[in-house]
Amino acid sequence: MPKLGMEPIRKEALVKATIVEIGRVGSLDVTVSQIAKRAGMSSALAHHYFGSKEEMFLAAMRHILTLYGAEVRGALAAAEGPEGRIRAILRASFSPGNFRREAVSAWLNFWVLAQSVPEAKRLLAVYQGRLQSNLVAALRPLAGRRAVEIAESLGALIDGLYLREVLKSGPPDGAVAVAFALRHLEAELEQGVGE
Repeated sequence: MPKLGMEPIRKEALVKATIVEIGRVGSLDVTVSQIAKRAGMSSALAHHYFGSKEEMFLAAMRHILTLYGAEVRGALAAAEGPEGRIRAILRASFSPGNFRREAVSAWLNFWVLAQSVPEAKRLLAVYQGRLQSNLVAALRPLAGRRAVEIAESLGALIDGLYLREVLKSGPPDGAVAVAFALRHLEAELEQGVGE
């Protein structure tokens, strides 16, 4: 007989184990058995809760996206002015909680999965849409009609910095990534002034 109240705890353990295993291996080439073992349970129980490795991975990405969204909302609530809002989004994107080896590996695999799995594609579109709208809202007072273009370039730069991080060794350096993105932002805004 299953213990009452254990399902959410076990699901959370499996989600976290999925993220850790993908980060350890660097790809989706992990088994349900490896994930379950890391979570301290049987693979049969993992299958019972999620049905497949794909569902576990989608749950892990929902978890990562939920944490990211909460961090962005908190950072935006404390931000002052349009530039402060942009800085808040960038800092949240590269915070230690979001820009860690396991999460970076999960993102890389998420982009690949989105090419063939409709639910992953939908989740990615939701993330990209929210990032774009937050950036455009902050950029409009600073860049006017160029806000959409600059927001797209910042979104691409964020994605690119995650992709490049996968190829590096050692822990990700969020401060360097934020500084790089801010230099890009400043160059874009200066370009607009010169036009």
